[in-house]
Amino acid sequence: MVFQAFIVGAVRSAVGRRNGALAGVHPADLGAAVLSELMTRTGVLPAAVDDVIWGCVGQVGPQASNIGRATALSAGLPESVPATTIDRQCGSSQQAVHFAAQAVMSGTQDLVVAGGVEVMSQVPIASPTTMGVERGMAHPRGGRRWAERFGDEEISQFRGAEWIARRWDLSRAAMEAYALESHRRALASTAAGEFDAEIVEVHGLRRDEGPRPDSTAEKLAALGPLREGGRITAALASQISDGAAAVLVASERAVLRWGLTPLARVHTLTVVGSDPVAMLTGPIPATAALLERSGVALAEIGSYEVNEAFSSVPMAWLAETGADPARLNPQGGAIALGHPLGATGARLMTTLVHRMRREGQRFGLQAMCEGGGMANATLLELA
Repeated sequence: MVFQAFIVGAVRSAVGRRNGALAGVHPADLGAAVLSELMTRTGVLPAAVDDVIWGCVGQVGPQASNIGRATALSAGLPESVPATTIDRQCGSSQQAVHFAAQAVMSGTQDLVVAGGVEVMSQVPIASPTTMGVERGMAHPRGGRRWAERFGDEEISQFRGAEWIARRWDLSRAAMEAYALESHRRALASTAAGEFDAEIVEVHGLRRDEGPRPDSTAEKLAALGPLREGGRITAALASQISDGAAAVLVASERAVLRWGLTPLARVHTLTVVGSDPVAMLTGPIPATAALLERSGVALAEIGSYEVNEAFSSVPMAWLAETGADPARLNPQGGAIALGHPLGATGARLMTTLVHRMRREGQRFGLQAMCEGGGMANATLLELA
């Protein structure tokens, strides 16, 4: 028997800037605000939830000890509802959606919450590694067998972004034009109220803090590169951010039982590994695998969310796939809206689902590059 998985609710916080409106909110409280709203909007009895799968990258300090469980309990879900926290780096909450959909498609569960949180103002990027090293612990890639395979190769997202820019011959000027367009699209979408339905107000924040109306080509051109002689500047990278997002994945049986409205069907899922040194090229083979498995042509897909870790990542994806640039991140991406690591996958999916419903797009694609050289890709179909 073939079971289908439907997204029946998708909610997010606005994305806060580093040290912005959400900086002082405990990650469990931030996630709980989103999760509570998800339950309210769908009308599902919280006790009926089979599991909560939560993404978070910086699992240390306030985000340690299974932040997914703390979030679920903080949201008022009964103690009988379990939760787990996963780390697939930047794709953590997209992978959470995959795990939730797979549980439903296997027939073993009917209602699964998938989402994530990251408050980078409190837990800076790479904190689990840096704090461990400072306390005399070994580096995660400090093992003998890693060295035998990869030597002393630098493993860094910044190196990866620079390598991609040179590999696909992306000039700094072209990447700056892309970044400016990301801000323009995000600001236009915000002004049109297109994000309003997907955002729940948390701590007084109702709109994303990242998009910059004062960005200009001249300002971007004046910035120094992150590396001497490099092409990548801070303006060409995703913003350090705070945020949370969650979706509810349901079986057909749960849809009928609870009178739910399916927003989208989870059509096809893929996850791939890629070169850990180049690190950020994964969305290209992940998309190819997704299209082959789904039988859906890229031209049939209404819009694509490919995370803007750096300008070079989606630009290389465009170059390799030949996709329509107008359909890529049409409401702006992480360069403008921010990238709260563990929450971004669910944030992108929330925005994608709402856009598909609003514009009547049959198919939507999402792809995410991930630390360590991996990528998730998801194809949704309008329900």
